[in-house]
Amino acid sequence: MLNFQGETADTVSDISADARKRLDNKTKPPGSLGQIEAVAVQLATVQGSVVPVVDPARIIVFAADHGITAAGVSAYPAEVTAQMMANFASGGAAVCVLGAAAGASLEVIDVGVNADLEQLTGVVHAKVRAGSRNLLEEAAMTHEELDSALQVGREAVVRAVEAGQKCLGLGEMGIGNTTSAAILTGLMCGASATEVTGRGTGLNNSQLSLKQRVVADAMQRHALLADDPLECLRNAGGLEIAALVGAMLEAPAHRLPVLVDGFIVTSAALIACRLKPSVRDVLFFAHQSAETGHALALRQLAAQPLLQLDMRLGEGSATALALPLLRGAAAVLCDMASFADAGVSTAE
Repeated sequence: MLNFQGETADTVSDISADARKRLDNKTKPPGSLGQIEAVAVQLATVQGSVVPVVDPARIIVFAADHGITAAGVSAYPAEVTAQMMANFASGGAAVCVLGAAAGASLEVIDVGVNADLEQLTGVVHAKVRAGSRNLLEEAAMTHEELDSALQVGREAVVRAVEAGQKCLGLGEMGIGNTTSAAILTGLMCGASATEVTGRGTGLNNSQLSLKQRVVADAMQRHALLADDPLECLRNAGGLEIAALVGAMLEAPAHRLPVLVDGFIVTSAALIACRLKPSVRDVLFFAHQSAETGHALALRQLAAQPLLQLDMRLGEGSATALALPLLRGAAAVLCDMASFADAGVSTAE
């Protein structure tokens, strides 16, 4: 349970209990709004208030390339990452339109795209290096690069807080990053390569078999690192995944609710929660994707996804769709009438 600076665990428990009591006194049978009530209580606990606020909200997309694409693990060429960055900048990507429809602002951050994107406006330029290294041959990042990528994530959260944001959605872009996510998930969950490796951007059967072999080889190579999440991240992660971890590690200090997108962002959550267990309390899981391994990662985190729509796009797209559910949960807690207010009789 969260233990914010200046507060005891009992104080945090009191906020949670007060929120549950308020919900039980609303004009409805206790628990009849199901998971929405659990979300409302979690929001109140994270923010330390029985009148939680979700808006303004921001979706942050971290982007980077992966050296592992040289092994043929993606159906799309590596240059698509840079092309999609231009699409983000022009407002044409799915998360752009879904985020706008959800009333969320969008920040896209170049942590490690293997291209010169300086000409793109509307992109935060924080490149640590031009893509990670091939994790089958060497560590994906040096210690210094890992630290820098983590800091990019932390700074994005601080920037959001300074801009008055009350809720964040986290997304990613990076051709090849489902391979890194599969390796990290396998190592963190003690699962096999076949359990965590999916079709990503749309692999055919032979491409999927190749990807599974790559993941299995990498997991065997890094098996001894399973008890060291930072070293797992440094050796097998991506720069954007490291930035996601940094963002999650920073969020609790600011009482900031964080919507987790799909498989890749959840793999970052596995690392962040292992490093700092209190991170789990600020995380809300937008959906369960169709990507193999995501359900396993969610179970490892004892997470109940808000949506299940067979999505596997990434980008933070599901966080935009789940944001109205958080708004609704906050509205129930803040604005719904109590039995006393409405003059409605309670159950006997």
